[in-house]
Amino acid sequence: MSVKGSIGKRLAPHVPHLAPSLTTSFVREALHRAIHGVGPLPPAAKAADKQLAEQHGDVDKAIHELIENHVRYAGAQGFVTNLGGLVTAAVTIPTNITGVALLQCRMIAGIAHLRGYDLEDPRVRNAVLVCVLGEDAVNSLVKKRKLPAPPMALATAPAHDPAIDRVISHEVASDLISRVAGKRLAVTVGRRVPVVGGLVGAGADGWTTWKVGRYADRELLPRTRR
Repeated sequence: MSVKGSIGKRLAPHVPHLAPSLTTSFVREALHRAIHGVGPLPPAAKAADKQLAEQHGDVDKAIHELIENHVRYAGAQGFVTNLGGLVTAAVTIPTNITGVALLQCRMIAGIAHLRGYDLEDPRVRNAVLVCVLGEDAVNSLVKKRKLPAPPMALATAPAHDPAIDRVISHEVASDLISRVAGKRLAVTVGRRVPVVGGLVGAGADGWTTWKVGRYADRELLPRTRR
């Protein structure tokens, strides 16, 4: 684990004191809004279908464009939320976490839709959230038996286990908080030059979004809807 990630993990338990509204419920709310749309962002399936039409029915190309679009979105919101100084952390940390969670959930949900998964299925929704963790974190959590299986297996499980919902939400919330807390340490050095912090934030959010998008692309194999 990188120094930034390691320190972020240690800081994560303290971040809720800066942003007490950050609980596992915000993860589910972000997923709900990602799937059904919020503000100027249309529902995930609608955006995915638009890309599919633009790519003349080529699912792989549509997924590629979906990922690239969300990388740009994540970079833009990361730039905005990381411009302020540390004094604004109580505002920008929850904003940045919510933005990253919403955009990454929307991207992954779009990929799942294009691959034939039902976004109203709670098993698929859990798979979308687990993809947000990224491949390395998922493999580690499965190995430690904190998660029962990787996203594909969760999405295609024989039945939905409600008990796993809270576990997944907690892991995703913790991961997003530690990511942003660790990144905030990295941008601290650049705060003396205002734009530098924003550039680091944009790069970090764009990079992580690309990584989880590629992971979802590999993990969520095509499935025929029933």
